[in-house]
Amino acid sequence: MHFQDGANFPENQQKLVITCAPYGPEWMPSDFPEDIAVTMDEQVQKAVDCYNAGATVLHVHVREADGKGSKRLSKFNELLAGIRARVPDMILQVGGSISFAPENDGDTAKWLSDDTRHMLADLQPTPDQVTIAINSNQMNVVEQMCAADVAGTSLAEPANYRAYREMTIPAGPEWVEEHIRRLSEKGIQTHFQLANITQLETVERMMRRGVCNVPLILTWVAIGGGFDAPNIYNLANFVRGVPDGAVLTLESSMLNVLPMNLMALAMGVHVRCGIEDNIWSQKRDRKITTVEQIEQLVRLSREVGRDVANGQEARQIYKMGTFYQGADETLAANGFAPNRSKKG
Repeated sequence: MHFQDGANFPENQQKLVITCAPYGPEWMPSDFPEDIAVTMDEQVQKAVDCYNAGATVLHVHVREADGKGSKRLSKFNELLAGIRARVPDMILQVGGSISFAPENDGDTAKWLSDDTRHMLADLQPTPDQVTIAINSNQMNVVEQMCAADVAGTSLAEPANYRAYREMTIPAGPEWVEEHIRRLSEKGIQTHFQLANITQLETVERMMRRGVCNVPLILTWVAIGGGFDAPNIYNLANFVRGVPDGAVLTLESSMLNVLPMNLMALAMGVHVRCGIEDNIWSQKRDRKITTVEQIEQLVRLSREVGRDVANGQEARQIYKMGTFYQGADETLAANGFAPNRSKKG
């Protein structure tokens, strides 16, 4: 991405798209009962509350009645239908892991099988987006957390801590290409969740080969543990590699979330918040709900003069419903240099 003179002026930036992640599959309801929705009605209402607060993209996971993360696609169908009926303009982004919560006590947290994740393309009603990881990778979500981050929560329990420490993401090239093809055939947008610049380079190579003919809608996930650390050097390196036709969101974890989002607000890129990423206020004097985090970002965005996108505006920014025909169109639309021509 290029930052020319005036790039920091709000009139030269896109309106802010706020992604919220209110379902927090790594937490148990007892960790934050005031904000963790358990019943289906509560989970639907959580989406409505987030939308009313200013979030236009909803990162979707689902809980069973016992509070554990659901691995049943029928539960996703039920939640998607309930949300769609209440907030039809909200962009529904299903988490590509489905649920990484451990199945039983002592199990390692893990993403579901390749075949099961392919079935996300068959959800009804159809979600707007499904997130996708690129290249199999460690996802040790607790590596950069400190003792204060997990104090008094289920993640402080040694078995649970180890479960998330050992988590990995299966995302080999054959599966990734097939998954993008299936999602595209169903009109579902691929949302890339990228850990570092090497994964962005893999996406570019897929586009150059004509097997990934989609808009580059992506999130830089700076959480450590196999992903980039959330610092200005990694951020600058990643942003420099993102072409101007892409739509970029920043994501981090715990007390890194707000500082990274402040940088995003200033740079004209987009933000993500919610209890899946962080449950603490910046002084750790209390827990902070997803709605409070959204309201905070709305206030801060207005302070720097940047308007917050409504649902229809977010859909335009995210290029919903757009797909491309072949590598040349994909590269041009996303802002990559064209493929080298073959010399005769």
